[in-house]
Amino acid sequence: MRDLVRGCAIICAVFGAMLGPARAEDPSAFPDRPIHLVVAFVPGGATDTLTRQLTEDLKEALGAPVIVENRPGANGYLAWNYVAGADPDGYTLLMAENALGISQGLFKRATFDPLKQYDAIAGVAFSPLTLAVAKNVKAGTMAELIALARVTPKKLNYASAGVGSVAHLTWEVIRAAADIDTVHVPYKGGGQAMGDIIAGHIEMNMAAVSVAKPLVESGLIKALVVTGNERSPALPEVPTLKEAGIKTADVDLRFWYGVFGPKGIPAPIRAKLEHAVATVMTSPSVRARLAKLDITPDFAPGTALRAKLENEIVNWTRFIDAHGIKAE
Repeated sequence: MRDLVRGCAIICAVFGAMLGPARAEDPSAFPDRPIHLVVAFVPGGATDTLTRQLTEDLKEALGAPVIVENRPGANGYLAWNYVAGADPDGYTLLMAENALGISQGLFKRATFDPLKQYDAIAGVAFSPLTLAVAKNVKAGTMAELIALARVTPKKLNYASAGVGSVAHLTWEVIRAAADIDTVHVPYKGGGQAMGDIIAGHIEMNMAAVSVAKPLVESGLIKALVVTGNERSPALPEVPTLKEAGIKTADVDLRFWYGVFGPKGIPAPIRAKLEHAVATVMTSPSVRARLAKLDITPDFAPGTALRAKLENEIVNWTRFIDAHGIKAE
């Protein structure tokens, strides 16, 4: 009897091992359960805002629910490592932004490497940032803010979504170009930072236009400049950095967004995910909806997204090293 039980257990184990991989590698079965799209910051920030705009459309394109999962902490590394360590089955993905490239120049001792640990699925979109300023700051233009910062060095605080975030490094580029000295106050996400600017507890931050637009229109904050090459249709009265006389370094000062997954996702599943993103980001209704937030759909295949990330790492590392910026 003991030998019979042992034999049955062995047979079950063998069949289980055989069935498990077959299911994971069968592209026709994907997706048959919810997909988790991880965001490395708290709700309310730029990446979270865009991701939540797309979940229903992705659900329709994929035929399965898409759930936003916020995992803030450790300057993004909590979420990045979580996704890198997930099963490469296409069910755990990351909606990432420039911070993924910035991190490689700023945190040089980190063992995380997105080029080695991720599969690039598809580029999604880009959007400009705006300098959001609290109402109690006595500056209504970029020139006035620069003048104020120069007579009160290390008195003006700028918030960001964390050390190494897009908001952090974008302001470092502008601060260096304007030759002013301010104090960086990192938060766990852009939503928290914006809350303190609205309350007047902190003076400013760089925020996605999509986040700042309703707050500017309701008079809760001021917007002084935008980072795009042209004025934002969402904030047409706000000048560009160039119009404000600020010449910045050779880095992309817009948010760009892309979907990544853990290394080793089977090619047919990657292709399904890439196709779904393409379907959503080329949809006229999605484009019209995002245009109101000044988010420009910019679908790119996984190969192009990986090349973009490689380029970002080179450019940001060059800027960070040239200006001696250190992880705080």
